[in-house]
Amino acid sequence: MTGPTTGSLRVNGATLYYEVRGRGPLLLLIPGGGGDTASFDGVADDLAASYTVATYDPRGMSRSTLDDPGAEQSVAQHAEDAFRLVELLSPTAPARVFGASSGAITALHLLTAHPGRFARVVAHEPPVVEVLPDAAEHRALVARVTETLRTRGLMPAMGVFAAGLRKEGEPAGPGPGADTALPPRAAARRERTMANLPYFVGSIVPRFMAYVPDVERLEALTDRLLLAGGRDSCGELPYRAAAFLAERLNTPLRLFPGGHTGLTTHPEEFGALLRKALADPS
Repeated sequence: MTGPTTGSLRVNGATLYYEVRGRGPLLLLIPGGGGDTASFDGVADDLAASYTVATYDPRGMSRSTLDDPGAEQSVAQHAEDAFRLVELLSPTAPARVFGASSGAITALHLLTAHPGRFARVVAHEPPVVEVLPDAAEHRALVARVTETLRTRGLMPAMGVFAAGLRKEGEPAGPGPGADTALPPRAAARRERTMANLPYFVGSIVPRFMAYVPDVERLEALTDRLLLAGGRDSCGELPYRAAAFLAERLNTPLRLFPGGHTGLTTHPEEFGALLRKALADPS
């Protein structure tokens, strides 16, 4: 298969880098964390057999540059960026969307803001912690992460954040900069992710984890919304939030392979299940 077509889109306060491959109905893939288009390297080509697959670097990540690097971020603005891409690439036909982690939060807002434009939205482990009964504890976690970033720097802040996301009693794994040999493409992806971490921790985490989804509006849209969680991440904070939101909406939580990052650890199985979920959310 030939490589993707690349492009740039001017949006309010930023210029977005995006890639397009395949033919068919539009499928927009929204990465989470410090990820960019490369988050979907393991699934995009296969999905492009059925869809026009669009991937992009969210504003401030990798090649999507901000006019003002210190500008305050918001879920609504990130969702509007995604909508602008949909309007560019599929101006009349309904699109499909998959979002992972913070990208899943963007996908939820996108659906509530423009419901008529989307046939399916799959949100994998959106950390919408404000829906949880113990939301105050998670606000305190974000405050600790922000303070640690200010006083001790990035990696200690990442350690505090990672500890808050884990299951109770679960040991810490290798950090995001673990020194393991990787093929060149994967090494380049990790380098970009590491470069994105200060922006992610300082600007994205506080705003996205404070996001309150419009549950009443989502209740009316469950015919086109599928909430998903990792088979191996039950008990972790993003899974708990997704499961609790699914319960609030009286809709099933679809289990995908792996944990919070199953998209990259189990790409073949993940991609096959995503294809089914996009065709039929039941």
